[in-house]
Formats: sequence, C-alpha cells, structure tokens
Amino acid sequence: MIEKQEGKTVIVVSALWGVTDRLLRAANEPRYATRLVSDLRKQHLRFSPLIDESSFADKFNKVLAGIDKSLFNLSKSPESYVDVNTLLAAGERLSALVVANELRKRGMDSHPVGSEDVGICLNGSDTASNVDIETSVKKLDHAAFFGIPVITGWFGEGRDGNLALLSRGGSDHSAAAIAKILDAKKLILWKDVDGVLSINPRWGVETKPIPYLGYDEARELSRLDAPVIHHTTVIPIRDYGIPIEVRNLHSPIGVNAPTVIGPGIIDSNQLKAIGCMRSIAKVTVDTAGIDNQSKLLGQILIDLDKENITCWSVESSQSKIEIVVSQQQLTITENVVSSRLEISNVELYSCLISFIGTNDIAVVEEKLNKTNTEYTNLEYLNSTKLSVQYVANTENIKQLMKRLSMVVAEKSNA
Repeated sequence: MIEKQEGKTVIVVSALWGVTDRLLRAANEPRYATRLVSDLRKQHLRFSPLIDESSFADKFNKVLAGIDKSLFNLSKSPESYVDVNTLLAAGERLSALVVANELRKRGMDSHPVGSEDVGICLNGSDTASNVDIETSVKKLDHAAFFGIPVITGWFGEGRDGNLALLSRGGSDHSAAAIAKILDAKKLILWKDVDGVLSINPRWGVETKPIPYLGYDEARELSRLDAPVIHHTTVIPIRDYGIPIEVRNLHSPIGVNAPTVIGPGIIDSNQLKAIGCMRSIAKVTVDTAGIDNQSKLLGQILIDLDKENITCWSVESSQSKIEIVVSQQQLTITENVVSSRLEISNVELYSCLISFIGTNDIAVVEEKLNKTNTEYTNLEYLNSTKLSVQYVANTENIKQLMKRLSMVVAEKSNA
C-alpha cells in the first residue's frame, strides 16, 4: 500500500497491540517486570524477523536497554514521571523500528524518527492534551524528512524539555498535527475496521460505514463513544480543510475510502450516527433566588476543567443548573459543585444516547416513529449544534442500541 501512494509519504505509528498496556503494568510494578524486555524482543521479532541483525540492530537493542534502565530507575524512584514517560514511549520507538525495517526489506528508503528529536512539541509537561503546532513548526527539523520517515506518535517534547505524553490513543492526534505542520494533502488513518460505522461495533450491532462526516460530527461521535478515531484527531486540521480518509488495513488503496472526514460543507440535517456512553450522572442545583448564577456556573466549569472533568451536558435556567458527567467522575464533581452551590439532586442513568448529524428533535423522533422503534425509556436531555441527546435507564444497553440501529438503517435505505 505504501509503495502505491502518490507523492511524499510520512508515516506516524503507535505501539504494537498490547505493548503500552504491558509497559504501564511494568511502570506500576517495576520490580516484577524481569521478563518484560525478553518478551518485547520476541514480540517485535515476530513482526520483523531478524531486525536484531539489520541496520537497525543497534537502535533496537538500545531501546530495549532503555526499558531496563527505566525499570531500574523506577524501582528506586517510583514517582519519577520522566522515567515513566521514557518507559512508555519505548512502545512507539520499537514500532517505528519494526515498520521502517519491513519497508526497507521491500526496497523502500525508510528510517525511524523520534518525534521529540525532530521538534514535535506538546502543549504541556508530563502529560498534554495536544501538540503545540506553533512551537513545532518553529523547531521542526526538515532534514529528517527524507525517504519515508516513520515517526513515533503519542509523545513529544514537553514544555520542560522532557518527554510528555498525550492521552491514550493520541497517535491519531499526532498524525493530524504532523499533517498540518507539513501542509499535507491528506491524512490516511489505517484501522482494523471499514471506516467509521454508524454505531460502535462494541454494541453488537452491524451497521454500514458513514461515507462522509464533517470534522465536528466526527469529533462529537469520537469523544462520546470511543470509536475508530481519537476525539482530538480533527482539532489540528479542522480549520485547514485537510481531508481524513479512514481505511481498513486489509483493503486496497485503489478504492474509495469507506469514510472521509472533512469540512462540514453540507448542512443536511440528516442523522448519521448514534453514540452511546455508559454510566452517567446528572447533578442538579436549585438556583432560584440566586442573583449571580451565571458567574457561579462559570467558576464551577473552570474548577471542573482543572480536575479534568468532562461535562457531557450543561443546562442552565433561571431556577436550576444541570450538569451531566460520567459516574466515575461523580464524586469529584459533587465536591467541586458543592463548594460553590448546594446540590439539590443527583440522578444516575445507565447511558447517554446521542443522535449525531442533526440538532432537530423532531427529525429524530420522526425516524423513531417511522421505524416503530420503542423509545419510551429515552428521556430528552438537550440539543447541541450537531446532535440530539437523551439519557436512559435500561438493564440491557446492547438491546437498546439494537432497536435504535433501525433508525440509521432506515436512513441508509431511504
């Protein structure tokens, strides 16, 4: 597939399947990770036989030795985030070596590139939410982009000069940021599924790929239901019109991509996807008689953001404020909210359902009625620019999603 690409190709990789999880476990228990280096060596040799005898052998052994060193340092200083990040970054470094070596076997001039070595900077220290595009553009080492560079995703140079990490799955964001920095014509995300599906396959429902998603539609779906792409992927390129193709690793490059993500050029108001998130809570505050409600709400939202709390819905009226969060973050949310206002009620729901592609509740309910889909257990929450959201209590979320799947099936057959 790579050799069939037209123009200049730059590859951004994540770690091989399961490697980051193993490194995370080792970081938490470094004294008990004695077999880790040996196991990782064997795993990567299975993907790229004889890499330990290739031109990349020294780099391969150096990364493995670095894992040993990081584990030793962590056994002495378990709180050292520098050693933790160095350890975790080894997964992407090994992956870049494997991919570059396999491309060289096929006659392509490929080489591994550490993202921090070529000037990819993140907007934070230790951890970060995004790539610092402006700083990266200034520091980028263009000389490293000869042949086919294979760049490590997920991490980069932090503000303090040490390695910093993005959130899990952040290699997609790295790829999009590098596409913006290099002014790429397009970004291809190679996955193990056929594009972005109307409903996440984890719910046991078969749906078709969505042919076209606007940037904001894709972000709304991905941040809610953790599907094919990371929720920060579109951020670096959404204002520049660089298209994203989501392709299956096993499909030929010569056919149209199952899903293309790009500018929201058509306001179709059509339902495209249904997202679902388990276990949410609605925190209600009675604000009747409170004069500075807007100011207090603003302060609460700032406090929640400092605690990395995601608010899935915020509704405010003259008499109350409603904030929807994950049940996993409920305790911290209650502490933050109650420090400024008295909580009047907390309601727990089994899931949040989001109909993406329209903000018109009438459109959603018309389709529900048209397909005779039972939705009496859906409680309307709100409408955003791109979605209509409901909360629900059900003992079987998969069964609910199967019923709701008839709505997107009806659209595709219309």
